[in-house]
This record gives sequence, C-alpha cells and structure tokens, in this order.
Amino acid sequence: MMHVITAAQANANRRAIDVHGQQYFLSGYLGMQPERGTYVDGNEANDNGLPQGFLVEQPPNSVTPPHFHEVNQFQVFVGGGGKIGKHDAAPISVHYANGHTPYGPISAGEDGVQYFTLRAAWDPGAKYMPQNRDKLNAGPRRFRLAPDVVLSAPDDLSARVGGELEPILNAEDDGLQASILRLGPGSKMKLPDPATGGGQYHLVVNGELDRDGNTDFDRLSCVFLTATESALTAKAGPDGLEMLVMQFPKGS
Repeated sequence: MMHVITAAQANANRRAIDVHGQQYFLSGYLGMQPERGTYVDGNEANDNGLPQGFLVEQPPNSVTPPHFHEVNQFQVFVGGGGKIGKHDAAPISVHYANGHTPYGPISAGEDGVQYFTLRAAWDPGAKYMPQNRDKLNAGPRRFRLAPDVVLSAPDDLSARVGGELEPILNAEDDGLQASILRLGPGSKMKLPDPATGGGQYHLVVNGELDRDGNTDFDRLSCVFLTATESALTAKAGPDGLEMLVMQFPKGS
C-alpha cells in the first residue's frame, strides 16, 4: 500500500522524546514512532508490520552515541549540521546502513542537526555500543554515504525543461540504490520499478510534487511504496521538483 504524507501533516504530530537526558523532537511520517531513545527488552512485541519513518531534530552540540538497529534504514540530513562518525553530514546527505551495522556517533553542531530516519519495516529501538554487542548478529555489514547532494537554486529549477534521474548511490546487485530526481515545472518521469528492490521512499527536497493538481506535497513531504506496487510517475509542481528516490535491497 502506498503511504503519502505532507510535511505539514507530519509536523502536526511533532513531539519531544528523551535521548540520554537530552530533549530531541520527532515528527512522525509513517508507522509507529519510537517512544524513547533506546531499546527496551521485549519491545519486539510491538511490531505492527508497517514501515517506519520520522524526522529527528537533534539539539545543538548533542551526541547520539554509536549504535545499531535490527532493520535496514536510510537517513537523510536535511537541516543544521553535524557529523556521522568522522563524516560531515551537512544538508543534503544520504546515509544507508544494513540492519546490525553499527554506525555513529551522530554529533550535532551549533545549530543542531535535522535528519530523517526511513525504514521499510518497524525497528524495536536503538541498541547502543558496546553494551549491546551481545545482540549484534553476524551478517553482511553495509554503510553507504552520499554527502553534499547539491540542490538547484529556485530560478534554475523553475527554468529547467524536462528532467533527469541522477544516481547518488550506485545500484547494487540486491537492488539497493538512491538517486535524485530533477524535474522542470509540470514535467513528468516514471521512476524505477519497486519490484527491483525491497521498497522505496521518495522525499521532496526542493519544489513540489504534483499529485492530481494538489501541490501541498512540498519540501520534506514523503511517499513510501512497497516492492509489490507499481512504479510512481512523478510530476513536478509549478516551481519544479527535486526529490530523493531511495530503494532498499530485496528482503528489507
């Protein structure tokens, strides 16, 4: 089932959450949202079988310690500034990690840092390292990072004719890939078939996605498609469209 939510709808359920004694904010996009900033034994029982997507606002100069999750995920840095591990994570940066791949810390700068966490399945919570090393399963580790994805200036985007789908994480054998779609006003493009992977997130990062004449799907609005759904044909709104297209590997 396709899930679609505007940035305004997600912001309406913005709430505070405690992470190691610091106040973060979450705006829920899809599925059941985390109730706390760490894993609690037995939380797996709350899995509702839905995807999970939310926007995190991490406070200035705070640190989320190294950790891992059980499921595959994308993270998209969309505001503020900081680092993920030793890597800069300025807007727009796209990070992917397999389940049971430790990463971090995520360190916020003076202005804090804002990033999406996007999953095709529900996760029972962050397992911090090294204290949860006994819960870390053996298996393929994978960390990918596309830093400094450049967005168009408004005048350049509105003057664009037609469009292109520009790879930012090259396609891998199991379907993992990420691209940025750039469309001029009113232009259309059919996106990759979700059946080649394990589900897709589409995140508007500039302009608007036109859905049957509705242009409320502006910056930070989001679409999720399962692997069994038809490919999305994206249409740009009157200001053009730049949208991340992120596909999970098969089996996510």
